Order: sequence, then structure tokens, then C-alpha cells
Amino acid sequence: MEFDVDIIFRIAAIGIAIAVLNQILVRAGREEQALMVTLAGIVIVLFFIIQMISQFFDTVRTLFQL
Repeated sequence: MEFDVDIIFRIAAIGIAIAVLNQILVRAGREEQALMVTLAGIVIVLFFIIQMISQFFDTVRTLFQL
């Protein structure tokens, strides 16, 4: 398993974009939409992390021949 630094940049870019959208929506008085955007960003990042964890467990399984 090769560690891909690109995923860190993707997660950081998503975090920055979500933070900006959140601030814009809060200042516009749309707190509910800001919360939904934040939750959507968290879900997207969790999908990336779950894929990485799955690859990690596959690597461990093949390494120890389980």
C-alpha cells in the first residue's frame, strides 16, 4: 500500500471550501443550510477515510496471509 499524499490535499481542499461556504451561509442568515453543507462535507471526507482504512486492512490481510 503506497501512501497517497494527494488524498491529504483533497481533504484539506474540501475542508477549506466547506468552511468558506459555511461562513457565507451563516452571515446570510441561513444557519440550517450551513449546517447541512458542513454535514455533507463530513460525509464526503468520511468516504475517503473509509476507503483508505479498507485498503489498509486488505494490505494487512495479505501481509499476514489471513
